[in-house]
Amino acid sequence: MSSNDFESYGRRAFLRKGALVMSTAALGSWPEAFCEAAKPALRVGLFTDVHYADRASAGSRYYRESIAKVRECVGRLNEIGVDLVVELGDLIDEAETAEREIGHLRTIEQEFAKLDAPRHYVLGNHCVWTLTKEQFLANCSAREPHYSFDQGGFHFVILDACYRKDGVPYGNKNFEWTDTDIPTREVEWLKADLEKAAHRTIVFVHQRLDTQGQHAVKSAPSVRRVLEESGKVLAVFQGHHHINDHNLIGGIHYTTLAAVIEGTGLSNSAYSVLDLYNDGSMNVQGFRKQTHYDFKQG
Repeated sequence: MSSNDFESYGRRAFLRKGALVMSTAALGSWPEAFCEAAKPALRVGLFTDVHYADRASAGSRYYRESIAKVRECVGRLNEIGVDLVVELGDLIDEAETAEREIGHLRTIEQEFAKLDAPRHYVLGNHCVWTLTKEQFLANCSAREPHYSFDQGGFHFVILDACYRKDGVPYGNKNFEWTDTDIPTREVEWLKADLEKAAHRTIVFVHQRLDTQGQHAVKSAPSVRRVLEESGKVLAVFQGHHHINDHNLIGGIHYTTLAAVIEGTGLSNSAYSVLDLYNDGSMNVQGFRKQTHYDFKQG
């Protein structure tokens, strides 16, 4: 990360409703109340598709290099000062045995655990290829496969799309990665959770909810309907596809984040800071290969 990259982040961090409010250099000259109004209500660190494994590179995936990329990401997020961090799935890649894969998980978890903020985990298909969900959860600080929580005046939902279409949960090489779904019981839980939610909501999931095809959740249309009918969801953040992408569907922003794993060297990493504002506006401040987004209210 060059100093220019970080200075650019400082300027983008104060983009509000399409206008540059102030730069970090000018911050001290503005009235205190105005500066406070420009600050985000909550700052969320995001990254996805680390695929860490002690194995040789294959194609564009440099598995061993992911540990250095996560180390940089964690250091930068600590320097910026985020309120929480969400890892959007595929933290690890496959190994010959479950024991070796647990070793990969514990190694990358040591780097992730250096964060100064609470951390949250989304299950990805590679997280539970050799391992079961129970094994993954037992060897890191992940809470549950899916859950929700409130923080800083916002509601957050972690979804688990690591199920086959027949409802069988992923684990121990029992699935094809293109057969991904959120089962009916989880969709019903989601609907009930959103009905009870008292705040505007951000949803996190690994597989895509905004498209069709091999990277998409099979039941995506029904899940989107639940999100839209709640009237509370501002955005969905997802990984899995390894690309930058964005769609606005039913008033909800669906943002697919670029992968950490793709490409050699720190310059080919990707991570971001999501700034949430009290008026419902959002900014995604991207680092390295991650695209920047400015989402305005409405």
